[in-house]
Amino acid sequence: WRRAVEPGLPAICPTEPECRSLLAAFAEDSAALTGCLGRRARPVRLCQGCHGPYRRLLAQYGTIARAVGNSSESHNCAKSILTSDRLQIVVTLSEFFNETWEAANCANCLKNNSEGLSNSTEEFLNLFNKSLTCFEHNLQGQTVDLSPNNYTEVCKNCNETYTKLNDLYNHLQRMIRQGGESGQPAHLCIDVEDAMNITRKLWSRTFNCSLPCSDTVPVIAVSSFILFLPIVFYLSSFLHSKQKKRILILPKRIQSNASLVNIQEKYS
Repeated sequence: WRRAVEPGLPAICPTEPECRSLLAAFAEDSAALTGCLGRRARPVRLCQGCHGPYRRLLAQYGTIARAVGNSSESHNCAKSILTSDRLQIVVTLSEFFNETWEAANCANCLKNNSEGLSNSTEEFLNLFNKSLTCFEHNLQGQTVDLSPNNYTEVCKNCNETYTKLNDLYNHLQRMIRQGGESGQPAHLCIDVEDAMNITRKLWSRTFNCSLPCSDTVPVIAVSSFILFLPIVFYLSSFLHSKQKKRILILPKRIQSNASLVNIQEKYS
């Protein structure tokens, strides 16, 4: 490749300093974003920590696509970097990062300009951190392999914080579904979903805690009503059949009494 740029040899790659600079900047931004995504893969913190590198990569790709520069041949950089070969590495990398970002639904937990987390996301993450802090505080001095019966302190002392977190998550989920396109599945960003999944697994599986349901009384009332429906039905059917039988028998008694009176009058 050194010989390709020597004097007297035809240029077989974009050797303009401007094009090399654009390509180098995109490579650096790609490496930075790749490292950010890899470091925040578990637990998932992509949207929180990588929105800055992602925005810089988008800006750099836009610069290449527009081929902005002072060189008179700057318009050739876009074609040379993006579409001059079959692989189109820069385009492929850009599409991969865009698809990953969209699959993570990061736009649903960022501000409209993607410069930071939205207020609702920050509120959720604050409650999430408070829940984890409460778990850790109530587990101090206890072994990890405790039986479920020994986690009662966690369930009792962290119930209020966990309930607020769970209610806020359900509220955010309803808001996303209402604002989404009809027929399209709507999701919260992957950071929020992963945080809630972690908390729910700790709460229900590890600590064996249960969340009191506010709808318990109505559910019990409805279930009891449905359970007693057959009894009420058969009882009402039985009483109705007895009453009908009495109505059918009554005229016969009246007729027999009348006949008896007629016979007595006839022989008197």
